[in-house]
Amino acid sequence: MEHFIEIKNLYKKYKNAEDFSVNDISLNIAKNEIYGILGPNGAGKTTLISILSGLIKPTSGQFTIDGLSPQKNSFKLRQIIGIVPQEYALYPTLTARENLMFFGSLYGLSHKKLKTGIDESLEIMGLSKFADKKVEQFSGGMKRRCNLIAGTLHNPKVLFLDEPTVGVDVQSKKAIIDHLLDLNKKGTCIIYTSHHLSEAEEFCTKIAIIDHGKIHAVGTPEELVKKVCSAENLEDVFISLTGKELRDVVV
Repeated sequence: MEHFIEIKNLYKKYKNAEDFSVNDISLNIAKNEIYGILGPNGAGKTTLISILSGLIKPTSGQFTIDGLSPQKNSFKLRQIIGIVPQEYALYPTLTARENLMFFGSLYGLSHKKLKTGIDESLEIMGLSKFADKKVEQFSGGMKRRCNLIAGTLHNPKVLFLDEPTVGVDVQSKKAIIDHLLDLNKKGTCIIYTSHHLSEAEEFCTKIAIIDHGKIHAVGTPEELVKKVCSAENLEDVFISLTGKELRDVVV
């Protein structure tokens, strides 16, 4: 299977930090994967995704996405990446359509192509009749769906998702997951983080469990469950590998 993302000996240590947030991580991710990066609070998963999506630089190590490196191909790399953060990346006083026109224009899409893409995406995500309503009037689920559209208008080759279904109703969650599965079938590699382990178990084709900046296990959900004695599901595997200690974080 061809490696679409190659990560080699990646490290990240923040200024004045005692420990590495990412500690010697190496992974190969195939083009057709829905790849889960799972771990407790403070495990390093958000830092890893931030490095891969170009938001921060690693302390050392390297990675390529579709053969492109951030050192040599930063502009081309940004063009093939989509990011859907946990926090809403939307302007609340603008309408859904205005938000999407703005973010779509950042990708350099033509007006005609952008308009068509927005109309189609709003229809798919059940937001057509709210297209000209201000986002501040939206429910949490509606904002999540609009947030997803904003990050995928340019049909990215790889999509980074941080808790894409947190705080949404069942119907919105299904609409989001169905849309992501459709994007994946059309060729988008998905890198996903979540605390919803049952969702990850059903959604992801492969999973890496990370804690204290290191990879502790890699495999399909089925492989991971088989590897841990007495584990019945991914939650059992997760607890076995990362422990029962509470991971409260104060910032």
